Parts: sequence; structure tokens; C-alpha cells
Amino acid sequence: MMISSLIGGFLAAIMALSVAASALAGEASGLPLPRFVSLRSDEVNLRTGPGQRYPIEWIYARKDLPVEVIAEFEAWRKIRDWQGAEGWVHQAMLSGRRMMVVIGSQRQLRGSDGDATDTLAIVEAGVLGRLLQCPRNRDFCRVEVGQVQGWLKRDEIWGVYKGEWIE
Repeated sequence: MMISSLIGGFLAAIMALSVAASALAGEASGLPLPRFVSLRSDEVNLRTGPGQRYPIEWIYARKDLPVEVIAEFEAWRKIRDWQGAEGWVHQAMLSGRRMMVVIGSQRQLRGSDGDATDTLAIVEAGVLGRLLQCPRNRDFCRVEVGQVQGWLKRDEIWGVYKGEWIE
């Protein structure tokens, strides 16, 4: 009888720790998950787990690359990049600056938010740009690539959610 009480208490303690850990993993910052951010530095270590004791799996060498925060644990953020790679980075290596990356093939950077508008530039897949505006109920977002501001379709970029609007 005493052993079953000890086992029951032990299991209850493990469950309480598990619940506390999952609460920390999802709500460390209080910001919504998932969400887009960008890399703050030209050298960011992607680790296999949330801490410096975990091995470095990859080193990003592209400041302003947009990434998606998909989980949190204390000061660590689990991120996903536009190619699907996932891992953990320290929150200090992330910025709230909204960026985007061109996906697919060559895209036309347009003068306004419509298919029949002038082309300002042709941008290649993998090109980074700053996300300036994604109006509500519109198919286009206003971006800045290099020194040129224009419009790209939402489905031509990675860094904004389908129904998300940015003013």
C-alpha cells in the first residue's frame, strides 16, 4: 500500500512537471505562435535543442532572413526557415523586423497592387526584401527589394500568413 502511494505521488509529480514544461514551451514570451521574425545577425547558430549545451546543426549567414517561430522555451525559440529546416536559436539572435523571401521562380515586382500594372524589376527566387504592407483582403504585399519599392503577390513570397494583414 505504501509503495503504490509513493508511485502515485511520483507519477503526479512527473505529470505536474510535464504540464509546467509544456506551458513554458508555448508561452515564454506571451506572443502568438506561430509568428514571423527575422535573423538579427549575419551569423546565427541553429541548435538541436533549447540551450548552448545542444550541438550546432547549422550556421545561418544571412542577416534579415525571415524565419517562423513555432515554439518557445525560456529564452530559446524554435524556428523554421523558408526551406523547412527547424532548430533552436537564442531570442537575442532574432528581430521583430518583417522580412520576406521570394519563392518559386522569377517574379515581377510591380508598380501597384494589380496584375496589369507596370513591372519595376524582375526578382529571382531566394531574394530577400523588407515586408512593408499587406493590406487586408488583398492578394499583394508592398515590399522593398534593394532600393526599389513595389508589390508582389502573397503566394510569391514567404514571410506572411495567408490571411494576415500588415499596415
